[in-house]
Amino acid sequence: MIRTAPAPVVTQTSISDARVESASQATLPFIESPETVTPADARELTRLFFQRLETLEEGTHEYQYARNTLIEMNLSLVRYAARRFRSRGDEMDDLMQVGTIGLIKAIDRYELSREVEFTTLAIPYITGEMKRFFRDTTWDVRVPRRLQELRVELARANEHLSNELGRDAKVCELAAHLEITEGEVVEGQVAANGYNATSIDTPLHTDGDEAALADLIGERDEDMDLFEDLHALKPLLERLADRDRQILEMRFGQEMTQSQIGAALGLSQMHVSRLLTRCLNHLRTEMLTTD
Repeated sequence: MIRTAPAPVVTQTSISDARVESASQATLPFIESPETVTPADARELTRLFFQRLETLEEGTHEYQYARNTLIEMNLSLVRYAARRFRSRGDEMDDLMQVGTIGLIKAIDRYELSREVEFTTLAIPYITGEMKRFFRDTTWDVRVPRRLQELRVELARANEHLSNELGRDAKVCELAAHLEITEGEVVEGQVAANGYNATSIDTPLHTDGDEAALADLIGERDEDMDLFEDLHALKPLLERLADRDRQILEMRFGQEMTQSQIGAALGLSQMHVSRLLTRCLNHLRTEMLTTD
């Protein structure tokens, strides 16, 4: 991989010297193969790159170099996390892809001022993305996490009670065993139907009638997704601070650039960028976790 940067090429034997020299010159070392940097050197260089990244303006060449190098240097964390899920049978490439998304999120949200090791923040983000991948791809129809967990509990309870009773357990018996209401049992059983889905092109009858379920349902209205998203987003926006709502309105309502917003509010473009990133990440997280 070929990169350009304002400092000389750094080999693994000269990483420590380059780190000291680069810190004094406020420049970054040029690492030809970041993915081959040892974990010990990666920890030192990661801190150096984060120190410089905080002073750079987003969108510049040096900012992109620093951010991309941080990603490549820390891919070993993704590989480490992916090994925990190998038994699930999913392709390693898929796990690496979703884990890298978590790594990128951790890099974008990490702050040196908190005096916490980067790995302490990165590993939960990486494993979180992998768990979300399993949650969203295992089920044919996505249902809330609590119902996914309830399905597993119901299956275990039914197996246990069936062995004792010699028959399938009734709703009331499952509810008593799990100490939940019968309504919750029914809700879990209905949600369990989403684990495996049947094609809408499957014939409804086996007597030669070729009519399929797809022939009896209407077309999907794509605007409904937008309506649902906006409906879910409204209360989240109302809970934001006044300045955050103002910045979002100026950026997406009035379509102002970050520089224009900064000039209007007396903030730097970099500060506006960080505020926007923080707000959007917060809203995305709330949207994903709201059932």
